[in-house]
Amino acid sequence: MLKQELGLKQQQRLSPLQIQTIKLIELPIQDLEQRVRKELEENPVLDDSPSESSDDTEDELPRDVSLSELKDDDPIPTYNLRVNNYGKDERPQYNTFSVKQSFTQSLMEQLGFRNLDEHQHAVGAFLIGSLDEDGYLRRDIDSLVDDLEFRANIRTTPEELEEMLSIIQEFEPSGVGARDLRECLLIQLHALRQTPDVKNATSILTDYFQDFSNRHFNRIMSRLNLDKDQMKAAMDRIVKLNPSPGGQVDDSYNDQAQQVVPDFVLDLVDGELRLSMPRFSIPEIRVNKKYAELLMEAAGSSERQKKEAATFVKTKLDSAKWFVEALKQRHNTLQSTMQAIIDYQHEYFMDGDESNLRPMVLKDIAEKTGFDISTISRVVNSKYIETHFGIFPLKYFFSEGLENQDGDEVSTRELKKVLQELVDAEDKHKPLTDDQLVTQMSARGYKVARRTIAKYRDQLGIAKARLRKEL
Repeated sequence: MLKQELGLKQQQRLSPLQIQTIKLIELPIQDLEQRVRKELEENPVLDDSPSESSDDTEDELPRDVSLSELKDDDPIPTYNLRVNNYGKDERPQYNTFSVKQSFTQSLMEQLGFRNLDEHQHAVGAFLIGSLDEDGYLRRDIDSLVDDLEFRANIRTTPEELEEMLSIIQEFEPSGVGARDLRECLLIQLHALRQTPDVKNATSILTDYFQDFSNRHFNRIMSRLNLDKDQMKAAMDRIVKLNPSPGGQVDDSYNDQAQQVVPDFVLDLVDGELRLSMPRFSIPEIRVNKKYAELLMEAAGSSERQKKEAATFVKTKLDSAKWFVEALKQRHNTLQSTMQAIIDYQHEYFMDGDESNLRPMVLKDIAEKTGFDISTISRVVNSKYIETHFGIFPLKYFFSEGLENQDGDEVSTRELKKVLQELVDAEDKHKPLTDDQLVTQMSARGYKVARRTIAKYRDQLGIAKARLRKEL
């Protein structure tokens, strides 16, 4: 027997304006410029051209349009479709800041320099796309063969993949395309001039990698018949190799660097911090005069074609209204959020001293601004600020905190800085264990548990004590 029940369910739905605003907030200024221009191309109601004459009288200028004049069943309030969120840019051209060319871009460029046919190039591109962020190929060859056929419709063989991988392993940065750390280091050694210390280093990694990993130096010296100086020279070669070739691109590729445009500029003027959001090349948009007049002409008309035209313009005007209002809300949200960050980290922004960077999480700024945490996250993502002491992504200013022995809260960034200093200053013949690092941190006034030291050490890329030991 079927049973029907009547109930109420409360469900929150985002309005078109809210959806538009969320999408715009996420965009950094370069993407925003493209988005605005795309909207201008697709919506004829929007216009970015300047007024025809600055001497126009009030009657000659396009007046605000009220869609209620169409005697529609769903009138929309009068709306001034014009936005001018940004002040005039004091600089004739906006500054751009180099960011190293992306890892994948660099490899694809080098692939293009090889004399490969279309099929080989496609296989090579797929392999490059399969590398992880450290530059390693973590998947086995057979799986990649299947993926190429099913996902890219490219038939290949394990032998062809191995051959193409060997070509990629010749690319810069050296070590890229390795399947594991051992292969990564050996690729780099093979690219060097084969001096005795390089050959010894190669033998160590080829035949005694496990002993090398465990720092069993005496066992290696005995089996390879090396004296202490020879062993030290070989180890010096190995420790200078890059275990994560995908982590950075060599400086020789900076000529074709990507450009980052800051969304905010912070100046220190007469001891006061002044925040601005330069307009750069984002056009001012307003309602198109011709379409406004068309809409007015159609008001009250019974002619079918004029009604259809008016309906079309009404739809575009709705879209324009939401877009312009979303731009305004984006500007206000970004400005309020950035100002809250500056107020929270005021002491740091005065001189850029990292020790003055307070612990700060998204929730702190959400509480100061009244925005949702998700909104703060969208503002922070992919945005940059130019300060008088450098260029920074907004994410840089956020870090968790711990209390020191005086009960004051310090940022994890400060703790990591102190930890790095302790490791840099340690005796490499007797490196500090995690327990000893806890003691050293405590002596400096920081209450840190051993597991916290281990976590921060991993995040900083610092190996365990036995792996930092030198001869």
